[in-house]
Amino acid sequence: MASQLLLLAFLAIISSIALASDPSSLQDFCVADPKTLDILVNGVVCKDSKLVDANDFFFSGLHLAGNTSNAVGSHVTPVNVAQISGLNTLGISIARIDYAPWGINPTHTHPRASEILTVLEGSLKVGFVTSNPENRHITKVLQKGDVFVFPVGLVHYQQNVGYGNAVAIAALSSQNPGVITITNVVFGSKPDISADILAKAFQVDENAVYNFQSK
Repeated sequence: MASQLLLLAFLAIISSIALASDPSSLQDFCVADPKTLDILVNGVVCKDSKLVDANDFFFSGLHLAGNTSNAVGSHVTPVNVAQISGLNTLGISIARIDYAPWGINPTHTHPRASEILTVLEGSLKVGFVTSNPENRHITKVLQKGDVFVFPVGLVHYQQNVGYGNAVAIAALSSQNPGVITITNVVFGSKPDISADILAKAFQVDENAVYNFQSK
């Protein structure tokens, strides 16, 4: 009897795992129809497959360096469903990140994707922070050819720790991973989060909050 109960429990676990996985694709592809980008669905409406051609699966430009002459010293060139309509429903995307010397890709999260980062040039200090209550900071310095993974949803960053430019390629497990830059959402939301809320959260004077929001 005990062995039968154990077998039933095992089958229940296996069944729950199978039911929790993403469904298999029901077609070869679903190229995004640019005429329907304003229709709110979980993904983008499919283009007529008879009108699909090679350009729907193509993007050129990742060999070009991004302009890093900005406040943070980095530039992200995304290649997601907005750039390659054939990525629609495939659950993948990629990006090139350029870093000026000592430039950063500020603390941010991708709410819908894990990320695997490969350094093509330079040296990068990377890190992510685990969720509450531990908030462990896991960090490492990467060199050319090194690979690092950022789990889905966790706050992470990169910093160029060299005196020359750095370049990395990031692959993400979503056609539209999204980006939540921590400083922007906290201090740059529209309308603002009330200064008294942020002052209490960060244990600073409200004038400090107003200063951050002004930037």
